[in-house]
Order: sequence, then structure tokens, then C-alpha cells
Amino acid sequence: MSGKKIIQCIEENPIILAVKNEEELRLALKEDAKIVFLLFGDLLNIADEVCKVKECGKYAIVHIDLIEGLSSKEVAVDFIKKYTKADGIISTRPKNIKRAKELSLFTVLRLFILDSIALQNLEKNIETSKPDMVEILPGVIPKIIKKVTSENDTPVIAGGLISDKEDAMNALKSGAVAISSSNPKVWRL
Repeated sequence: MSGKKIIQCIEENPIILAVKNEEELRLALKEDAKIVFLLFGDLLNIADEVCKVKECGKYAIVHIDLIEGLSSKEVAVDFIKKYTKADGIISTRPKNIKRAKELSLFTVLRLFILDSIALQNLEKNIETSKPDMVEILPGVIPKIIKKVTSENDTPVIAGGLISDKEDAMNALKSGAVAISSSNPKVWRL
């Protein structure tokens, strides 16, 4: 797996297919976009879900915080690396991102910017974990996206609450390199 290839796919098509269930995954696998964020699954089926994505020639990035049965500790990253063919992980936990980097997985640090404290902690979390990309939620905050992208070299993905072309374009114009969405209408923009 090459992080450069994933970033190249995102540059070619900045819509990331974020899926929360089997039905959404079936729809996403028919789309042209090559990056799939798996936001569901459990210890027993996550390897199968990743396989479905990989068989369609797409990159599978697993949100390990949302996989039932996995702990919040770094061993969850080791499990994903050893037992699935995932290309990378998403996590809100800098320690998990750091461990994934050690295991040569692509990493997305997901951050919820809910207040000024979260915004202040953002830089520390990026410096601690050194993710390949940062996903900021909600993605409909262009002013914050602009601030984060001007103060950090880490590429930013805007996710959460993006519901139409205007939201997507505003996020991209503000400096985000991609949009992650679980809305099939947004996938086709």
C-alpha cells in the first residue's frame, strides 16, 4: 500500500465514499471514486468488508473507533493490520494513528471541532501523531478549514453535514483536499 497512491486518488476525485452499513457499501462499490471509509463493522466481519472493497479495486480505510469488539488501545490497530487487508485507518485517538504509522498503514486523524479548546488541541494532536491526513468535522465550517490548512502542512478532509454541491465547494475552496460523505447524492457531485 502506498500513501502516495491514496493521496493521488483523492487528488483525482476528492469525494471519499464513507459508508455506515452494508446497503451503503453495495452502492459505494458501484461508484467511480476509489477511496472508501468503512464506518461500520465488527470483529467478526471487518476483514470481509475490507475484502469487498479491495476486490472492487478501491482503497479501504477502516474507522477503528467504530468497529464493534475492538478496544480503544493500540492493539486494535495491530488487529486491523494482521487480520485484514485494510490500506489504512481512521481514528480520533492520536496514539492509534501513531501506531498505524509504525505499521505502515495510511492514517486519517478525525477531529471534531466543537469549540475553541478543540481547535487549540488540534495542532498538538497533529504533531503527536503525524497523520497522513486530518478529517475535520463538521465539514461545513470553511473559516476553520481555512485556519487549519494555513497553519498545518497536513492535508485536510472535510466531513460531516455536507449535503450539497455548495457545501462541498465551500470546503474545497477553503483548503480541504477532499470531502468524505455518507450521502450518495454527494458521491455523484
